[in-house]
Amino acid sequence: MRISSWLRWPRAMRRARLVVLRAVMSRVPLAALEPIANALSMPRALLDANRRARGRERADFGRDVMKLTTLRNGRLLAAPALEKLIDQRLHFGRQRRLDEAWPDLQRIAGSLAQTIAGLKRQAPGRPIIVSPFHYVSQYANIYVIDDLRAKLGLARIGVVSGVPRDLYGSDDAMIPNIDVLYTYDQDNRSGLGLQVARSLRRSGVVVIFADVPPYTLHRYPMETIGVSIFGQAACIHNGVFRMGAPLDAILLPFYLRFERGRFSGTVLEPVSLKDPCAPQRVARDIEQALMNNFDRSLIAGHPSLYAFAPAK
Repeated sequence: MRISSWLRWPRAMRRARLVVLRAVMSRVPLAALEPIANALSMPRALLDANRRARGRERADFGRDVMKLTTLRNGRLLAAPALEKLIDQRLHFGRQRRLDEAWPDLQRIAGSLAQTIAGLKRQAPGRPIIVSPFHYVSQYANIYVIDDLRAKLGLARIGVVSGVPRDLYGSDDAMIPNIDVLYTYDQDNRSGLGLQVARSLRRSGVVVIFADVPPYTLHRYPMETIGVSIFGQAACIHNGVFRMGAPLDAILLPFYLRFERGRFSGTVLEPVSLKDPCAPQRVARDIEQALMNNFDRSLIAGHPSLYAFAPAK
């Protein structure tokens, strides 16, 4: 066999694996994802010291910083696997059926749409920044946003994301009406503020993940703001305040839950980003979300999390 044939063989194997994965994951019931994640995580943790260490990091934060007394270590270990399975189920399911809908996610989008309608009645023309917190699944968050866009009657909606694109295929094909204003694999973000302002002028609504700890944009100089979280000096990313305050924007945070194959969501109180207390209000929202849903936080396992330090 020629060398070129040997080089093609691994690529063919990867393509075949992806085809099988897509065929299986596009049909798995949501209720089966948690048992699958548990079954995959425990044996892997026994064999992989890094996985065990990440699980301990999550547990240590919950126990030492949040003072939680009832931590379920199995759920903490399984959380990364569950996130990946949910992402794959949603993305591959929509690849198989572009019109595949999730009533639970649609209901959450409906709650957000009703809240936004009320805010617009109270303050017509005031821009709104919808802020999904990092819980359960990034694709689930974006599917909520896409359905929210439809319920608001918008042709497109802008999203500032920190997640690499096209992990399981073309994101543009699955969510064609989402304008990704920034994502993790872009090198130049110098014009992001202008892009956000244009998107807000165009539609009145834009999406920014506001519960961002400093490490998530580690390739760039940190731009953080000091807050207090769980009674300790901490830092969260300043971007949403820097961009939203001059526009007198309202921040509308929410986060997802996933239990026994069902999605649910919690919509938090709106925050006026022009208010000097806005960063601390968001910090309180972060505290509330972590206390109520720590097992499903996507960023709870990172050792720096909210950078408990009094300075940038």
